[in-house]
Amino acid sequence: MTQQQLQHLYWRAGFGMHPKSNTTISKHRASVVEALFESSKAFTPLNIDLSYLDGIKPVDLKNFPELAREINQKGAKKILEFNIAWVKRLINPTELLRERMTLFWANHFVCRERNPLYTEQYNNTLRYFALGDFRDFVKAISKEAAMLRYLNGKQNKKARPNENFARELMELFTLGEGRYSEKDIKECARAFTGYNHDFKGSFVYNENHHDHNSKLFFNHIGNYEGDNIIDIILENKQCAAYISDKIYRYFVNPKPNPKHINAMTDVFFKDYNIENLMRFVFLSDWFYDDANIGSKIKSPIDYLVGMAVTVPATFEKERDLIKIQKLLGQTLLDPPNVAGWKGDKAWIDANTIMVRLKLPSVILNNAVIASGEHDEFKKKFMTKHKGKLPFKTTPNWTTFFENFEAVSTEELQDYMLQGTVNKGTADYLQTLSKVSKREYCVQLMSLPEYQMC
Repeated sequence: MTQQQLQHLYWRAGFGMHPKSNTTISKHRASVVEALFESSKAFTPLNIDLSYLDGIKPVDLKNFPELAREINQKGAKKILEFNIAWVKRLINPTELLRERMTLFWANHFVCRERNPLYTEQYNNTLRYFALGDFRDFVKAISKEAAMLRYLNGKQNKKARPNENFARELMELFTLGEGRYSEKDIKECARAFTGYNHDFKGSFVYNENHHDHNSKLFFNHIGNYEGDNIIDIILENKQCAAYISDKIYRYFVNPKPNPKHINAMTDVFFKDYNIENLMRFVFLSDWFYDDANIGSKIKSPIDYLVGMAVTVPATFEKERDLIKIQKLLGQTLLDPPNVAGWKGDKAWIDANTIMVRLKLPSVILNNAVIASGEHDEFKKKFMTKHKGKLPFKTTPNWTTFFENFEAVSTEELQDYMLQGTVNKGTADYLQTLSKVSKREYCVQLMSLPEYQMC
């Protein structure tokens, strides 16, 4: 593998890399890919302290309104705490590929929940199944307390079926829009009646609320329950095609290649094993085509985490990590709707591109923004924050210099920029030949090309 191909793989399977990690990585593709999967075989749940819920019962919240308000207020803070813990995990992952896959699935099985216990459980379900059996994955998601609340599964009862989950199960989670009929939605909803959960988030199946009558779903007739419906859906190769297309657009290129997606579909349809599908993608020659390298606009999380992989930084106030996510347009655990973030070109607009181009100077230069072209940006934030810049950081340049010790200042470009650099940018970089390695790093992160991976 060339250095560029290796970086391409690590931007897709992770969040970038630095030269020091090269010394422990084989340059043989099969060995590199195998090491990624081997290092992600373990499952390390992400947990925060939720001990304030110990001993609390539903009747307590019903009988003591003040206690209920206090619990809700603490819960809102814990959601933010979990967000920060998740970002930290992405920056320093215990299982790199599993964490990248968890981030992907979070924008596929989209869910927004304000109970931190259910949020934590749901996030760890995504993490647990991230490289596993897609069939089991979908079934587990259908029984998660967070999803049951988000798409009204708790209200889905035989006397009055609720179709929200049934519709999204097919449209967003498995088949894609227009691959089912309104009749299929109604029959699907009937099969999932009786799904519920207890106070601690464990799944509860209420037979009294389940419709035990026969259902006609995709020309199959039977006394179906939710798991049966999922099995029938996965019998349709369109499900494998839909997931393969989505994975291709996320991990390979936003512009789909039907030939490559069809090959992925054939692999995935055999057993719906996510690991086997991803291994096929990462080992394929076409994955490393020049057209795919630097073809993606970094999501705000990719951008923020990738910057931290290169130059770690400590925030004086950890909540500022959430402030940055909001500025960039992607706050973890707070998707815009059940379809999630659109991604690709939707990440960039007149406001977010300005923030992206100036943010490295803020985070990595002790929140001091240079004069000249940055004055407008500085004025905007100084006005908004009453004469103060929005956050203070302590960048760890020592770690940066250790990781990039073997790389010259001019060679930083080869490690930090993916894809093609246009002539204007190349000419500009020539004018920076005499700046320090530290300043050159900040300038590279401030380029439009740095937004790509």
